[in-house]
Amino acid sequence: MRFRFLFALSLAAVVRAQSPVTVSTTSGKLQGVEQNGIMSFKGIRFAESPTGVLRWAPPVTFVSNATQDATTLSPSCVQQFAFATAEFIEFLFNNPQDPPVESEDCLFLNVWAPSPASNVKKPVLFWIYGGSLAFGTASVPAYDGASITSNQDIVVVTINYRTNVFGFPGTPDLPPAANNLGFLDQELALSWVQQNIAQFGGDPNKITIMVDLLFLPNYAHTHYFPSYQGESAGAESVSGLVVRHPVNPPFRAAVLFSGSAADAVELPTAFDAFNNFSIAVGCTEVPGPLRLACLRNVSTAQIRAYTNGPSSGAFGPLIDDFTIFSNNLERIRTGITARVPILTGNLQNDGTLFTLGESDLSAFLVSSGLGAISPDFVRALYPGQNDTNVIADSFRDSVFLCPASLWAEAFFQSGMLDVFRYEYGAVFADLQLFPNAGAWHSSELPEFFGTFNASTATPDEVTLSKTFQTVIANFVKNPTQSPAPNWPKYIPGPFTKTLARLGYNGNVDLNNVVQAVTSDSQDTPCTSLWNAFLDPA
Repeated sequence: MRFRFLFALSLAAVVRAQSPVTVSTTSGKLQGVEQNGIMSFKGIRFAESPTGVLRWAPPVTFVSNATQDATTLSPSCVQQFAFATAEFIEFLFNNPQDPPVESEDCLFLNVWAPSPASNVKKPVLFWIYGGSLAFGTASVPAYDGASITSNQDIVVVTINYRTNVFGFPGTPDLPPAANNLGFLDQELALSWVQQNIAQFGGDPNKITIMVDLLFLPNYAHTHYFPSYQGESAGAESVSGLVVRHPVNPPFRAAVLFSGSAADAVELPTAFDAFNNFSIAVGCTEVPGPLRLACLRNVSTAQIRAYTNGPSSGAFGPLIDDFTIFSNNLERIRTGITARVPILTGNLQNDGTLFTLGESDLSAFLVSSGLGAISPDFVRALYPGQNDTNVIADSFRDSVFLCPASLWAEAFFQSGMLDVFRYEYGAVFADLQLFPNAGAWHSSELPEFFGTFNASTATPDEVTLSKTFQTVIANFVKNPTQSPAPNWPKYIPGPFTKTLARLGYNGNVDLNNVVQAVTSDSQDTPCTSLWNAFLDPA
C-alpha cells in the first residue's frame, strides 16, 4: 500500500510538471507540452496527405490557421520489411514491443526546444533517419530529442519521409525527377523548419543536417559493392542535400554518421521492380497515366502486403541530376556543392550487421559481383583475420569507411578546411545483440539520443552518452571549431594525426574520448581496392 501511495505521488508530480504550450506556425497553432524545461511538439503536419491523387506526387505544403494537437507521435510511413532479414531488422529498428502505426498519411515532423524560447536563438539539429530508403521512421521513442535538447541546449527536429515504393517507386510512369519523392519530402520538411523554427526559439541560420546512414543491400540483389555504392538511405539523403545546394544552402553544416555517398554507378533502368509490382496488384495497363490511375486506387494494405512479401523487389532512387547525382566527388572537388563544414565517419564494426552468418570469402565475393578478385588479395588487406572478419571489414570499408575518407579528402582538396573525420569504437555489453557485433552499425544512436536502456547500461555507457551528445552538439553550435579536445580538422595523408577515434579503450569522458591517429591509418584497403569502385575517375 505504501508503495502504491508513493507511486501515486510520483505520478502526480510528473503530471503537474507538464503544462500546455502553444506556438503559431504555418501548420497552425500547435498545442504541445512543456516539461522540465523542454517544449515538445509531436506529429506536426508539414505536407498534405500524400494519398489518392497525391500518391506518387511531390509533397504539397500544408498550411493552416487552425489549432492542432501536437502531443502525440504521428504514424510512420509505410514500411518495407521483406526477404530473409525482415524479422531481424524489425527487431533492431522498429520498436517491436510497441511498433508504430503505419499509414500513407505520414508526412509529419517533431520539435524539441528549450523552454521558454529566448531572444537568443538556439542552433538547430535536423535529423533524417536511415533505412535503405525501404523503412525507417521518426515515430519511435528511440529518436526522442528530449535528452539532447535538455543536455545540450539546442533545438532538435526529426522528420518522416516516404520510403520504398511510396517514396522511391522507380517507375517509367513518372519523369525521373518526380521519382525520388522521399527526397522531396525531406526538402519540404527542411523548408518548413526554415520558415517556422524561430517560433520555437531556433535559429534558421544555424541548422545542421544530420543522418544515420543505415544501409541495407538490395534484399533481392546480391551485387553489394559495384552496383549499390552510394545507395544508403542516409548517405543519399544528406549527401544529396549537400550536393544539390551549391548556392545558399538551407543549412550551415552537415553530420553524416557512418560514411557518405560516393559516386553512384548508373545502371540501365529496367523498372523491373515497379513493373512486377503493378502486375501483381492487378494493374496491367502499359506504363503511363492509365496505369498510374489504376495503381492509385489500390489499397495501402494490398501494396504493403506485396512489398513485404516474398515476391517483392527493392525500390530505390533514380539518378536524375536533380535530387541525386552520379558524380558527387567531382562536384565536391570542383566546388559545385554546399560549402559547409562536414563531420563524417564510421563505426569500427559497421559491417557486422550486414554480413551476419557469412564465413566463406570466395562465395561472398562471387555473390557481391566481385568474383574476379582473388580472395587471397582481399585477405592480405586485412592481415591476421579470419574470413568472417575479413568479410565484415570489407563491407564496412567499401560501404562506409572508404566513402567517408573520399568525401573528407575531396572537401579538403576543394579548399573546404572545416572537415572532421572520426571512427567510433565504443562497445557495451547490453548492445551486443548478435554474434560478433562489436561497435555495430547504428549502435551509437541510443548513446546519441540518450535513449539507451537505463536498466542495463553501465556507468561508462551513461557517461559516453553524455560525452557523445556534447561532441556532436559542439559541432552543431560551432561547426568551424574542434568538437572535442585533441580533435584537429582533417588533413588527409600519412603525415598528420587528424582521424579521431572515439570511445576506444574505455575512454568515455570528454577530455579523453578522442584518440587522434594518423589520418590515413584506416584507408589502405580503400586505396588498394575499394576506391576503384567508389571513385572511378
